[in-house]
Amino acid sequence: MSEESIIAKTKELFPDEAFREMVEAGVFYGRKKSRVNPKMWPYILTNRGGIEIINLTKTVQDLDRAMTFLREKAKENAMILLVATQPHAEEIKNLAIEFNFPYVVKRWIGGTLTNFKIISLQVEHFKRLKSDLASGAFQEYTKKERARVEAEIKKLEELIGGLENMSRRPDLVLIVDFYPHKTAVREARRLRIPIVAFSNIDSDPDQVDYLVPGNTNSRKSVNWFLGKVREALKEGEQARLTSAPSAADIDPTLHETKEDEKNILEFAKDG
Repeated sequence: MSEESIIAKTKELFPDEAFREMVEAGVFYGRKKSRVNPKMWPYILTNRGGIEIINLTKTVQDLDRAMTFLREKAKENAMILLVATQPHAEEIKNLAIEFNFPYVVKRWIGGTLTNFKIISLQVEHFKRLKSDLASGAFQEYTKKERARVEAEIKKLEELIGGLENMSRRPDLVLIVDFYPHKTAVREARRLRIPIVAFSNIDSDPDQVDYLVPGNTNSRKSVNWFLGKVREALKEGEQARLTSAPSAADIDPTLHETKEDEKNILEFAKDG
């Protein structure tokens, strides 16, 4: 069965307008039957052309649950670590920068969470090297020595550049396709850090707190998910700003009424 016919059939199965963007993004594409994790069978709707088709109703239900959790965390101003090392998931870096979150897009370094103190020392070393280079502290070095420093900075940038603003362990880890990020999942679980993951049906749903089933091999599908994440984070941020205490809430003395202000002015005038 061709891709066009699979999409057409999926649209028949999900005629609701709410599912159209998911169908267009190819979120419904699963894996071959031999690669399906047995625990994910309830998430499968049918088989088309040898590919298991994900039940988008399940995806919507789990997405709503996951995004509700993300909104609450954003409202609490939680620190969220974003993880996706696949080339087609590069949009996650833009998302992290937009919300000033730490991220991993090249390679997960073992101990990023469980050996955080050592990683923090490496990050501080990296930041110090960058600062010294920018300030001209290496001007007296030979050309060869400066080249060595610049090479070290470049290497550290690739490895830990996304962790510069991770001053502590994150409150939440968000992962695109946790199947290739098992070490990150294992470390987060060991520290009981909640995990939100957009992952395919070859993954074990018991390994994460909030799993959204979907096609993780497609840039369009991944961007669809990250778009939902962006919306949830913005809504959480807005809720935090609108519910932030006013100056009067912080300082009770600012709760003067208009009559109080008038009396104060009259008193000052008489004095």
